[in-house]
Amino acid sequence: MSTQADHGHGLVPRPEQTPDALRAALAAVDPKRLPEMQRTKDEAFAKAVEWQSLSPVRSWVLTWARDIEDPRRSMPTRRRQRPTPRTP
Repeated sequence: MSTQADHGHGLVPRPEQTPDALRAALAAVDPKRLPEMQRTKDEAFAKAVEWQSLSPVRSWVLTWARDIEDPRRSMPTRRRQRPTPRTP
């Protein structure tokens, strides 16, 4: 397997805007930020309970979707290389 950009088609797929999908995408593009993501997620959920509002959770999702977008665009997808045909 090799890793190559395909001139505009080599993007890591855009994740759905769910905590699990965002976590998986971040693990692919910037895994060192996973602890920060978890900390801010915990804070957002705590505020949501305290405020009795989903606004902190929505903000968390939008913030991480944005933060994942730039590194996602710069990472190539993995593609299989076809085996070179053997000549007799």
